[in-house]
Amino acid sequence: QVRLMESGGGLVQTGGSLRLSCTTSLSILNILSMSWYRQAPGKQREWVATIKIDYGMTTYADSLKDRFTIYKDNAKNTMYLHIDNQKPEDTAVYCCQAECTRSYRGRKYWGQGTQVTVSS
Repeated sequence: QVRLMESGGGLVQTGGSLRLSCTTSLSILNILSMSWYRQAPGKQREWVATIKIDYGMTTYADSLKDRFTIYKDNAKNTMYLHIDNQKPEDTAVYCCQAECTRSYRGRKYWGQGTQVTVSS
């Protein structure tokens, strides 16, 4: 069983910045990609960004790419999401997902999520 542990959520004012972390119990070298998703109250889960572990290629939701940055630290088995110029509509539970390599049957795992609340 692969465990993902998010941290870094909290209360932030509009215009502020925040960095979320997602640490995996599995060596990040056994993971193909890691992603962030978010789910706001009363809304469907929304994909935020993905990073490929091998070459670090990143992709973002079009509406978020100007303020969100996804990156990783292989040595720490950790992926990050930096959010700038936060807006009240960023309030959501942010979850990370990991897609494993064939060695781990290509399975996908989810973290429990971390709450981000942006006050106006």
